[in-house]
Amino acid sequence: MRQSFDFDAAAAITDYLAALGVSHLYSSPILQASPGSAHGYDVVDPGRVNGELGGADGYARLLAALRSAGLSLALDIVPNHMAIGGRENAWWWDVLENGPSSRYAAYFDVDWDPPEARLRNTVLMPILGDHYGRELEAGEIRLAREGGSFVVRYKDHVLPAAPRSLDTLLAQAAERCDSDQTDELAFLADAFGLLPHAARTDQASALRRHRDKEVLRRSLADLCQRDQRVADAIDATLTEINTTPQALDDLLERQNYRLTYWRAADRELDYRRFFDINTLAGLRAEDERVFDDTHALVLRWVEQGTLSGLRIDHIDGLRDPEAYLRRLRERAPEVWIVVEKILEEGERLPTAWPVAGTTGYDFLNLVGGLFVDPAGEEPLTALYTAFTGETSGYAEIVHTKKLLALREALGSDVNRLTALWLAICKSRWRTRDYTRHELGEALRETIASLPIYRTYVRAEPGIVREEDVRVIRETVEAARTRRPDLDPDLFSFLGDILQLRARGELESELVMRFQQLSGPAMAKGAEDTAFYCYNRLVSLNEVGGDPGVFGRSVEDFHAACAGTQERWPAMMLTTSTHDTKRSEDVRARISLLAELPERWSEAVQRWSARNERLRVNDAPDRNAEYLLYQTLVGAWPIDEERISQYMLKAVREAKQRTSWTSANTEYESALQGFISGALADEEFVNDLRAFVDSITSAGWITSLAQALLKLTAPGVPDIYQGCDLWDLSLVDPDNRRPVDYALRQRLLGELEGLSPEDIWARRDEGLPKLWLTQRALATRRAQVAAFGPRGTYEPLIAQGAKAAHVVAFMRGGAVASIAPRLVIGLGDDWGDTSLDLPAGRWRNALTGETRTGGPLWLGEALRRFPVALLVREGDDTSEDGTA
Repeated sequence: MRQSFDFDAAAAITDYLAALGVSHLYSSPILQASPGSAHGYDVVDPGRVNGELGGADGYARLLAALRSAGLSLALDIVPNHMAIGGRENAWWWDVLENGPSSRYAAYFDVDWDPPEARLRNTVLMPILGDHYGRELEAGEIRLAREGGSFVVRYKDHVLPAAPRSLDTLLAQAAERCDSDQTDELAFLADAFGLLPHAARTDQASALRRHRDKEVLRRSLADLCQRDQRVADAIDATLTEINTTPQALDDLLERQNYRLTYWRAADRELDYRRFFDINTLAGLRAEDERVFDDTHALVLRWVEQGTLSGLRIDHIDGLRDPEAYLRRLRERAPEVWIVVEKILEEGERLPTAWPVAGTTGYDFLNLVGGLFVDPAGEEPLTALYTAFTGETSGYAEIVHTKKLLALREALGSDVNRLTALWLAICKSRWRTRDYTRHELGEALRETIASLPIYRTYVRAEPGIVREEDVRVIRETVEAARTRRPDLDPDLFSFLGDILQLRARGELESELVMRFQQLSGPAMAKGAEDTAFYCYNRLVSLNEVGGDPGVFGRSVEDFHAACAGTQERWPAMMLTTSTHDTKRSEDVRARISLLAELPERWSEAVQRWSARNERLRVNDAPDRNAEYLLYQTLVGAWPIDEERISQYMLKAVREAKQRTSWTSANTEYESALQGFISGALADEEFVNDLRAFVDSITSAGWITSLAQALLKLTAPGVPDIYQGCDLWDLSLVDPDNRRPVDYALRQRLLGELEGLSPEDIWARRDEGLPKLWLTQRALATRRAQVAAFGPRGTYEPLIAQGAKAAHVVAFMRGGAVASIAPRLVIGLGDDWGDTSLDLPAGRWRNALTGETRTGGPLWLGEALRRFPVALLVREGDDTSEDGTA
């Protein structure tokens, strides 16, 4: 949802969505976000509907359209952080104006007593493009009056001036004022100066101070309006201050924030952020008052019955996710709740969480791995190493990049955590001699060695899960091994704290902050860096995935699905989202390279030789070049602008030759020139196109197989915008491009009466995927019991020479899904491969053909369409279920 696709635009497609067969419109955040927000995850006011989307009236129109179409609404909410870029966020504005005495000071995760004494009781604002002194002397920072209030301006930034800091300014204005109102102005100057200094306080006192300040502001504004000479005197004093760096500095030093060079954030920032984004400040959602104020509107919609599903963004950012979810469940006992939780290899979602499950990144990587041929691992690894010179394994790269993130982007978070641990050590005679440097190094190494995003130790109630104890012990041992230069007892002490074996108020605080930091370290180190450095087969480089794991077996898939049916039958299943690095169809095509390593190797060598003339000063590097060729194959056809934007983002994220914070313009220019030159080369483009054409049909079949598995496996399938047809999108912002819904509505209307052969003949238009989606969702609605929480999941095991090329299962004994895999190796010849269907009469929901139970020859079952969806006749249930 964004200004260019608002509530009315969403309302306009509800009939199409209903005809497609979906049950819920699943929306990105719709609360008031920053002006011009392209996504809504930068909320500034959780108590209002986003005006750029149409406001409350537009939202009401959307709800009416949903009701008319028989659809429900699921909504993404963001409890972890808020945007703080301007005065639109009244809570943050109040914090900047009043410091720790603000009634909203406790809403944000600000450290009012940070390691740097000069920052105590202030908020660091890293908004300056250069050092403070240079910007001050250049006149870029200015004080301005707005009626009876004053603000500090720097370029596009506006910050409030603390009322208490205005006494000197007003007193000087009174001295130069030639007016009968001079005494009143002098009185106001004294009154402003008597306002209490910033200090932590209770809400009642904060409200009283707020009222006192508002009275003074109104009085000053009224005085300026009544007597222009007073206004002129104040403005003249402002001019004098703005042209006198010392005077302006004196006033700025009295603010509740400290303006600083933007690079200082990496070392000295004193508030928790969403990852390393300075304009997204962490909220203290564990505070019941904060929870109430940030969730009031959403929970009102839940109570009214207009909102039936919630997706919780970045659950790992919260101090105590379980406590938060229990509070949310108490307020919304019937709503469907899923959490954005990335599970690493072997990790399971905490069973104590009162949710339906995750948002499905675990399923995405599970199902995607089915279509990666493990036989291709050795030759593709050899090719990657030989072509790029990269010899490090993925795990090693992740560890290195996590350390990089902890030293740079997340350095301020580490410094605050180090200061806390130092205070703990100084209070104990056995640990008092450890230095700040040693503690910081031990913390970085331990977080970098953590194999998951975070643990879920609950320090306040003293709860430690067995899984967390195991992970902490293994992590501490790994960190100790990696850093033999540090005292091993130091790691043991940290392990004791993290397992709650060493208790205390500060110790508990360390545990909880440690857990809030380890998640961003993994995200920045793995997803945002290592994924762009380790390019062996980039279809594996996906959120929640492990590029070091080359493919998944059918047995793994069946075991995971059976576990989902047992424990999380209503979890979300996804294959594309706004956060995925590549769309489901791009990944499906790239995965085919594992089946043809020799052809791929020959193509890469041929293309590289052809394009060697385009390289400038060894740029682009071979790793980026190898990524480029995979991306072109996966997303072709793609224009120069899209691929150039993608590659620029990729190399900056990799942080090897350039980065977002230290752009290497020479390298970036060479990269852009290489791309432009290659795409202008007819011979290269023809060769590339021929290679892609040779695998396009196999890619489509793989995409259909992946879609069928998502649409019928245990869980609730999520269809990301645009993915009802073929979608060859890359990472954001590419995957947030406008979707042509008029085209989709037209194609959906043309499906009726078409045979499977007719559908497949129009595969270039994406018709097979649209048709499969509609038929599968219709089957879900007709077979509610089979797909519901009390249904069953039963693998169907194939027999025959090509048995490894199929994955099949039954749901509730009534529906059978059959999908091919590794289709290049299959060679369009099933031979003697078959499945045994249970007794009964079965109808293919895609072709209409019927047959009885017994051996099902796959060559016959998949003759008319690449996948099969069989329904046992006589088992239809109510049409009133959800899909």
